[in-house]
Amino acid sequence: MSHSWMPTSPCGDDCLTGGDPFVGLPRRVLRFVSAIVVVFSAMLASPLLLVARGRGRERLVRLIFHGVLRAFGVRLDIRGGDDFRTAAAGRGALVVNNHISWLDIVAINALRPMRALAKKEIAGWPVLGGLVRRGGSIFLDRERLKTLPATMAELADALRSGSLVSVTPEGTTWCGLASGRFTTATFQAAIDGGVPVRPIALRYRLADGRETSRPAFIGPESLIASLRRVAALRGLVLEVHICPEIAPGRAETRHELAALAEAAVHSALGTVKIPGQQRRRTPRPQAAPSAPAASSDVVVPRAAATHAAPSLASPPAK
Repeated sequence: MSHSWMPTSPCGDDCLTGGDPFVGLPRRVLRFVSAIVVVFSAMLASPLLLVARGRGRERLVRLIFHGVLRAFGVRLDIRGGDDFRTAAAGRGALVVNNHISWLDIVAINALRPMRALAKKEIAGWPVLGGLVRRGGSIFLDRERLKTLPATMAELADALRSGSLVSVTPEGTTWCGLASGRFTTATFQAAIDGGVPVRPIALRYRLADGRETSRPAFIGPESLIASLRRVAALRGLVLEVHICPEIAPGRAETRHELAALAEAAVHSALGTVKIPGQQRRRTPRPQAAPSAPAASSDVVVPRAAATHAAPSLASPPAK
C-alpha cells in the first residue's frame, strides 16, 4: 500500500470456513482446463465482439462469462432485478456490489455485460484479465492519487454516454463474513453523470445452504492460489440479489448516495451495521472464526443485532 487512504481489510487465512466439501484432483484439473478453453475461445471470438451489435453481442459476452462460472462449478442463484436484466442498452447506470472474490465481476457480467472500474493490476491477471480488458474497463491506478480526478471524470463521461459501469466501492476484497464501508468518490461520478445507482448484493454459499468464505480473494495471496481454492470446492453457489435502483436526485451528496447503496446491500443480505467495530457475520449454520477488529461498522445478522448491541459499551479492540 502506497497511501494511507487506500482501503484495507483485516481478512486473511483465519477467515476461511472449515468443513467445506471438495472435489477430487481430476475434477480440479478438468475445471482449470475448461476455464482455459473458455478464455481461449473468447479470444478467438474477439473479432465477432467487435462487429456484433445490440442483443447479439450481449448474448455472446454473457455466454463467455457463464462459461467461466460453469468451468469452475459455480451455480448462480439470481434473486430479483428482472427489469435490470432485460432493460434495453443505452441507459447508463453505476452498478455497485460488495466485493468478495474475483468471481464477482464474472457473475455480474454473466447477468448483463458491462464495463468495469478496476485496479490496473487486473489487466495482467490470467483468465480474468483478458476478459476485463476486452470489456472496455476503466483502469484505476491506486498507487498514484493524483490520477483519481481524471479517472472519476472518465467514469462520469462513460455513465453519461449510456454505459453500465460496475464498481466495487469497498475498494478491496473482504471474506464475505465481514464487509467494509462504501467509499464515496465513484458515487460523485453517478451524480455528475445524472444516472441511477443499481446496488447488487453477493453471498457465496454451498449447496446445503452453509455460507462459505473460501471463494474470497483476501490477504496477500496470489490469484492462482484463489483460483485453486475455488476449483476445489464442491457445490459452490453464488447468490446474486439485484436491488431496486436508486434514482438520480434521490440523494443530494455522494455521501448520502453511498449510504443508500450500502444500506440496500445489507438489507438484501439480511445484515445490520453497528457503528464502532468491524465484525464478521455468522455463516448459517456454521460459526465463523474470530477476526481482527477494524475501525468501521459492525456487520451482524439481523436476528443477532439485539445480542451484539451491548458490546458497544466496551472499548474498541486494537
